[in-house]
Amino acid sequence: MKVEKNSVVALTYSLSIPDSEGETDVVEVVTENDPMYFIHGISGLPEGFENQIEGLSAGDTFEFTVAPEEGYGEYDEEAVVDLPKSVFQNSEVDENELLQVGNIIPMTNEEGERLHGQIVEIHDDVVIMNFNHPLAGKEMHFAGKILSVRAATPEELDHGHVHGTGGVHHH
Repeated sequence: MKVEKNSVVALTYSLSIPDSEGETDVVEVVTENDPMYFIHGISGLPEGFENQIEGLSAGDTFEFTVAPEEGYGEYDEEAVVDLPKSVFQNSEVDENELLQVGNIIPMTNEEGERLHGQIVEIHDDVVIMNFNHPLAGKEMHFAGKILSVRAATPEELDHGHVHGTGGVHHH
């Protein structure tokens, strides 16, 4: 069976991105001990990734680069925002533990969408957050292998994720 819409794919890969000097930097490795499983076409993976592996079969290897516009978009300067420190003051969280440069914090915007922002700088009354995806503006180079391909079950399609091996276990 080939990788196509609504097939469950298991694969391994390494992801490299160019660092600030343009050198290739491996940022993620998925091995056969713990492969990535997803339903092709509804995975939430970048379109550029899914397009490249479409039509491959178990045992096939792949290597390709996904440009930012097919991946996580260009880096958006406007996604770096100043937030008043009062936004982070609530009784549940120790502000000093939460507010550390580099921390990634889940937040909700005015429209109720969930976003993840990384703290860039902390000042007396303002926190500067970056809401760009960490891979925004990066060329992503993938190399890997398709381990297995099978049809998704109706229940998996209904739930939108893989069940069983490598997937979500419902109890």
